[in-house]
Amino acid sequence: MATSNAKRRVKDNPRAASAVLSVLGYVLVLGTFAGLLPVYPELERATVDLLSHAIAVVNTVALTALLAGWRWIRRGEVRKHRAAMLTAFSLIIVFLALYLVKVGGGGEKAIAVTGPVYYAYLVMLAIHILLSVVAVPVVVYAVVLGLTHTPSELRETAHARVGRWAAGAWALSLALGIVTYLMLNHVYGVEEYMAALAPLAALRRR
Repeated sequence: MATSNAKRRVKDNPRAASAVLSVLGYVLVLGTFAGLLPVYPELERATVDLLSHAIAVVNTVALTALLAGWRWIRRGEVRKHRAAMLTAFSLIIVFLALYLVKVGGGGEKAIAVTGPVYYAYLVMLAIHILLSVVAVPVVVYAVVLGLTHTPSELRETAHARVGRWAAGAWALSLALGIVTYLMLNHVYGVEEYMAALAPLAALRRR
């Protein structure tokens, strides 16, 4: 009964519920960046690299699910759309957990390049971060509406309109995140990356 009442309250007040969840997310991220949440272990370089690769994989699968969900709703395949979008949202929660552990453990690094490419990287990174921040309440609102309303009820809400903005910003943010990851870890950080893998290669030869 308590669960039913809670769901009813969220359904009746989706904006308030979305605002609360968004603020909690912002507090968690900002608290981690500011070092106010001393709950993360200090990470070694190999662990940082592993987390970076895991995050990239999660984001790639999330982007794939997001684009599939977008295509399915345009075809009127509501069940597939719902499954794809919930998969994408679940993966973003996984991404957030991995990213906070990485940042909280001191796992940030700079790209090994200068000149125009460096500034292009910074622009893409800035847009990625900005869209990630701005998209949070919009994405959460779309998800809250989707979880608390039936397909017929959703037609009377702003779900479709908000969802288009949420999916667009979310997809672009994920795509830019993947591109900047590739630049940082594989295109302009190849030597550094190979040096980090050297101990593993040595162990494998023994």
